[in-house]
Amino acid sequence: MSTHPENPSAPPDAAPASAGTALRATLLNRGYLRLLLLSALLGVPVALACFFFVALQHELQHLVWESLPEAVGHDRPPWWWPLPALLLAGLLLAPIVTRLPGGGGHLPVHGLGGPPVGPAALPGVVLAALLTLPLGVVLGPEAPLMALGSGLALLCVGRLPAGHDPQARAVVANTGSTAAISTILGGPLVAAVMVVEAAGIGGARLVALLLPCLTASATGALVFTGFGEWTGLSVGALTLPSSLPRSGPDPGDFLWGLPLAALIAVLITLGRRLGRRTAAWTATRTARRVVACAVAVGVCAAGYALVTGRSPAEAALSGQLTLSELAAHPQAWPVAALLALALCKCLAWGIALGSLRGGPIFPSVLVGAAVALACAGLPGLGTTPALALGIAAAATSVTGLPLTSAVLAVLLLGRAAQGQAPLVVLASVVAVLVTQVLSREERQRKA
Repeated sequence: MSTHPENPSAPPDAAPASAGTALRATLLNRGYLRLLLLSALLGVPVALACFFFVALQHELQHLVWESLPEAVGHDRPPWWWPLPALLLAGLLLAPIVTRLPGGGGHLPVHGLGGPPVGPAALPGVVLAALLTLPLGVVLGPEAPLMALGSGLALLCVGRLPAGHDPQARAVVANTGSTAAISTILGGPLVAAVMVVEAAGIGGARLVALLLPCLTASATGALVFTGFGEWTGLSVGALTLPSSLPRSGPDPGDFLWGLPLAALIAVLITLGRRLGRRTAAWTATRTARRVVACAVAVGVCAAGYALVTGRSPAEAALSGQLTLSELAAHPQAWPVAALLALALCKCLAWGIALGSLRGGPIFPSVLVGAAVALACAGLPGLGTTPALALGIAAAATSVTGLPLTSAVLAVLLLGRAAQGQAPLVVLASVVAVLVTQVLSREERQRKA
């Protein structure tokens, strides 16, 4: 029978009892209760700021890719449209990266959130996102949203007593970024799972960190949803149509799905490697090389449109709307167009990861979904299972968080996820294992 390691005479349940007592003391502490109240209040301004940020970004995107082409006589953007748009994006981003505090935010190749953004760096992050994301820099709004949330949270508590405590500031910054990312992911659940998985801690510390994040995310979601219904503004959140066909587990789904998950993980890993090389290249002569990388992203999007005859917006934008269209009408996409979308977008995404500013998740999810749906015609592999494993494998490969990615895929599929959970989980496991193997090989090669 096991005993307490520090006291052999202690009963076996001494450690759990001690942990429970410590957790109870933490949760009932007056300072912690004030932190929970502060988190609930912080969710309101963070959600308001995120709502107007995302709504404005979506309206500017509509202007660039729909209204302006129609104004000059095109029913959709011509194939060359990304070239001037991305050149302008590079010219606007270069001075922000080189001259403003914080450089417009962290490079997306270094991860999703990055360190907390202080109030001084917040204007650069907002400007970089609003001026370049609508122009088609491939990246998504999730990383700027997290930076906006953490920056606003730190700004709100800067003059409070808690604002001078480094530990409290870290919790508040994490709370703000979690409330912000929950708005674009459709609710607090995925954001909470992300906190649990990314924190790498357990027990009382995890619970103490999670509760403020959940509180701020829940109050923020209420405000975000209410403003969306009241104003009628679209925010372009990551959603899938509810008409996806349901299907139960089938041996063919696993026979084809698990190798497909590995293939998607390889493709996403190669894109991230390109991003690291681009980041090293843009570390010197940053301004002109940022412009060059933006133009290269435009060339990829224009090449996709030229080869397929489809809209270049499908390759240039972050991917939320294209993913919804892909899921709603997969039969309208030839296999060649899906493969061209995956290759051109992955190449553009890799270049953007190391040079531009934005989030890495949404574009990678579209790449994974395009690869999987291109193979949905294989014997025994259905459309819904292909979409599910593509989303899960791609999100896992770029975040390294298999549980978060599986939950995201299941929530996106909605009722169609019934019966797909085993495939989603196994695809996430395969993707994280393949990613780790490839990362280890790269480290060994460098060594």
